[in-house]
Amino acid sequence: MFSPWILTVFTCLFAIAAAVTPPAYSGYTRVWQQGFEGQANTFPSTNTWNIIERVKNYNNEVQAYIKSTSVLRKSGKNTLQLIPQFSSKTKKWTSARIESTYTLTPKLGKITRPAFWLLGDTIRNGVEWPACGEVDIMENVNGQKIGYGAVHCDKAPGGICNEPNGIASNVQLPDSKYHVWRVQFDRRSSNLRSQSITWYLDGTVFHRVTGAQVNNATVWKSLCHSPMFVIFNVAVGGDWPGVPNSSTKDGIGNHMEVEYVAHYVSN
Repeated sequence: MFSPWILTVFTCLFAIAAAVTPPAYSGYTRVWQQGFEGQANTFPSTNTWNIIERVKNYNNEVQAYIKSTSVLRKSGKNTLQLIPQFSSKTKKWTSARIESTYTLTPKLGKITRPAFWLLGDTIRNGVEWPACGEVDIMENVNGQKIGYGAVHCDKAPGGICNEPNGIASNVQLPDSKYHVWRVQFDRRSSNLRSQSITWYLDGTVFHRVTGAQVNNATVWKSLCHSPMFVIFNVAVGGDWPGVPNSSTKDGIGNHMEVEYVAHYVSN
């Protein structure tokens, strides 16, 4: 019996507040939902989200992730804001990263789940990246009107997923308003080669990775058959965007804003 399910995220890269509820999907029931209602300048629930505090980062990023409402806070308008900040005194960057305590495992059938990125839960038990598996639903660099989707897997450098680049594609962003990003895991076939992961922006496909393309059962299972948790973060600098300079802006207007994340299962 197939058991498809959906996870959806409604988000934007800049500050726009709108009262939006998670959508209804025909044939599905919402089983998990996290909105960000509540008093302004407060943290999201720590029962649901691990707020990461870490100075050392990967990919030569320069920010320190801290637990402070200067970088992570409810807006008071039903959204969550992740705000990079630069200190003119210390000349250092701080930012926010949260990870869900909830894990999502693709089931038989079709699974749809927009987020920003998903990381294999095995990394919490000592499995190294990228062998743990990573699915990037949406990444954006330096304010460009381009969104990127990718998978990371196997080993680095090189490997099946061509690390550190991953198996990736991109799509033009029409504007900086809210958009629905979704990734669909299709496991209806018992043949791993026929299974797929597909990325959508506002309902339009922009990337797909198949089991046949990966062509390795163990690696494919790390991407499409194993528990993953949701991550929202704003990184500063690093190998991809480059070193921040005088034109790198911080604060409101250069932040990420999320309204909800929800998980659905088929009826």
